[in-house]
Amino acid sequence: MYFQSNGTAEVTYDAIVIGSGISGGWAAKELSEKGLKTLVLERGRDVKHLDYPTASLDPWDLEYRDAMTQEELKDYEKQNRTGYTMRQSTKHWWVKDTENPYSEIKRFDWMRGYHVGGRSLMWGRQSYRWSDLDFEANAKEGVAADWPIRYADIAPWYDYVEKFAGISGSKDGLPQLPDGQFLPPMELNCLEQHVKKGIESNFKGRNLLIGRVANLTQEHNGRGSCKFRNRCIRGCPFGAYFSSNAATLPAAEKTGNMTLRPHSIVHSIIVDPGSRKAKGVRIIDAETLETKEFYSKIVFVCASALGSTQILMQSKIGMASGELGHNLMDHHFRCGARGTYDGFEDQYYSGRRPNGIYIPRFVNLGDKETERKDYLRGWGYQGGAGRDAWSTVVPEMMIGVGKEFKDKLLQPGPWQMSVTAFAECLPYHENKVTLNEDVRDVYGLPTLTFDCEFKENEQKMRADMMNDAAEMLEASGLKNVETYDANSWPGLGIHEMGTARMGRDPKTSVLNGNNQLHDVKNVFVTDGACMTSASCVNPSLTYMALTARAVNFAVEELKKLNL
Repeated sequence: MYFQSNGTAEVTYDAIVIGSGISGGWAAKELSEKGLKTLVLERGRDVKHLDYPTASLDPWDLEYRDAMTQEELKDYEKQNRTGYTMRQSTKHWWVKDTENPYSEIKRFDWMRGYHVGGRSLMWGRQSYRWSDLDFEANAKEGVAADWPIRYADIAPWYDYVEKFAGISGSKDGLPQLPDGQFLPPMELNCLEQHVKKGIESNFKGRNLLIGRVANLTQEHNGRGSCKFRNRCIRGCPFGAYFSSNAATLPAAEKTGNMTLRPHSIVHSIIVDPGSRKAKGVRIIDAETLETKEFYSKIVFVCASALGSTQILMQSKIGMASGELGHNLMDHHFRCGARGTYDGFEDQYYSGRRPNGIYIPRFVNLGDKETERKDYLRGWGYQGGAGRDAWSTVVPEMMIGVGKEFKDKLLQPGPWQMSVTAFAECLPYHENKVTLNEDVRDVYGLPTLTFDCEFKENEQKMRADMMNDAAEMLEASGLKNVETYDANSWPGLGIHEMGTARMGRDPKTSVLNGNNQLHDVKNVFVTDGACMTSASCVNPSLTYMALTARAVNFAVEELKKLNL
């Protein structure tokens, strides 16, 4: 239905979804499949499934051996400092810092991808369920606000999203890491199997398992299986890992109920002052710079944790509790241990497995046996084993020519293994983002200023994160074991959470237990902004489950005329 107002075309839908990443894609799918005419607003360009220009290019097909030029890197100053090397093969996914600036009181590494699919095209795909250990921690320890839900509330929604997305993994019966609806797991290689035996025979309550990953180990829901190319960040033409582009957006499009509008920079949510309900969304068209308005009965804000909070701030909603923008969290990591192994010289592995090992949290599990008195919460380890490639041994070889030299290049080096800890950060009120009216982006909108740091609780656990890793590798027979700490800053884990947290009390939270704004009942936030604590596991699977659950609630409330 079309209206005219001051020359601006305004379109009315049943629902509007802001963002097309992991949460936005799920919101689009669920709303469309439930029969709602749904508009999806994406600030970046359109990317169709298979529109992955470097997915099948070999190193020799790329300019500058895949390296960025110094001139190009001037646009990526903050993102390039992270160590996630900007490359020719992936530069089209990352936003330019020069066009999308932000300010820091303390260092924050904000990695962003503005295009249809968002970071669902770029994520690491590790997919783990939370447990009641996570949902109950704040209440039991008197930290921040209590989660308004428990594992039982979200468990059926984990089932639901896993069955659609396709998560490969093993069932291990660990209470702190609940099992899911898994496709067959990928295999551990010979050294990983050896270390698994070493850890589990020497340390009670410690386990090593293959990562639970959103890569398909068999065909699933019309998508192809993983080919073990390990080029996932370029986009997968086989649809072999979960992304909005390969999975949820095609499902939404199939219904005929979704309209996808790229190049749509959301300015604010339009709220009727009388009813205190949202009636639509105001955008800036990125191509024409025109302001346009779209209307709907409900709005799902899924623009990523910080993008969603910025939109709420610009809309001046969700601010009554004083918590909007606060309690910013990310995982701290980049410390652990590594070592080498003498043996298995006659064994190798097939392909480039896009997955590693996982050692679930084994400290502070709620009993005396696992208690660490110096800090709250804990960590898990990610990592893996492999053989050194030819490039690492070249400096040790006499450069030459001919058959003997070529034969040496074909010989793999020794086995080595490393494990890196990913650890929980507590939700501190003083870790925050604020709107900066003085620094504007290319569209004239205010930007964000970050004031966030890892504090004493996080710093204290890092020694154990390294030492525990080393003792497990040493107990498994590895040699030359060394610990490392490359330091970690918020944002670097790319798991930003909080700033519009869920809670039981409108005085201390932004959202209720259904991801619904306390003060604007027909607005829902289901991405990382909603998180009340951070756990130590990758959060994206939880965003999927929370989104599907919130859509189900919203549609039922619409039917009851409560929204």
